[in-house]
Parts: sequence; structure tokens; C-alpha cells
Amino acid sequence: MKNRRFLVGLVGVAAVVAYLMWTGINDSMVYYLTPVELMDRVEADPTFREVGVKVSGRVVEGSWSREDGTRGAHEFMVADLEDTGVTFAVRYEDIVPDTFNDRAEVVVEGRYGPDGVFRAHTVLTKCGSRFEAAKEELAVRG
Repeated sequence: MKNRRFLVGLVGVAAVVAYLMWTGINDSMVYYLTPVELMDRVEADPTFREVGVKVSGRVVEGSWSREDGTRGAHEFMVADLEDTGVTFAVRYEDIVPDTFNDRAEVVVEGRYGPDGVFRAHTVLTKCGSRFEAAKEELAVRG
């Protein structure tokens, strides 16, 4: 009898832990896509706009504008790294990273709205030049 109650309690605790793990994973899961994949998903399933995603691409040169103020909204276009003809507009209402410029490779996280504007709550820039030796430096060393 004691073993049976212990076993029932153990199964109950395991079920609660499994449920909490499952809901935690689902709530924190974010898709990582390219602009081409994002456009394909939205076209195939318009409800995909309600899902938070991360999208990597390159800021289209000359597309970056900022409203006045320190934390003014930033608007820019992001293009796919391979198919530069696929672009989408981004609106970000916070301070951009120091390495952000109008040719930066970026990862934006947020939602793609029904109006065709990606509302980002996070913007990250990729800066390979700090970690990769320039071709001239490699030629001198070689």
C-alpha cells in the first residue's frame, strides 16, 4: 500500500515536471529563417505572422532612417544574403548596436506584420571584420 501511494506521487510529480518543461520549451522556441524562407512561410500560411521569428540578412544600403531622439524608431530594409531581390521593411524602436550601419549583416527578432513591416524587438549585427584577418595581412604573413 505504501509503495503504491509513493509510486502514484512519483508519477504525478514526473507528469507536472514534464508539462512544465514542454510549455517552457514551446514558449521560448523561435524560428530562425532567411528572408526567402520568411516570405515563403507567410505566403503559405498567413497565420505565421503571429509567430515570433529571427531573420538574418543584410541591411539594404541607403534604406536606414531614424526618427529624431535618442531612442527614435529606426526603419530600414533587409535583403536576403543570397537572393538580394527578396527584401522586407523593418521597424525597430530602440537603440541599434554600435556596429549597425546601412550595409551591416543583421539578425532581427520579432514579428512580420500584415502590413508587410517586420516589427523587431531585437536587432543584432554581425561584425566579421573584428575577428577575421584582412587579405593584405594574410599576404604579408604568408
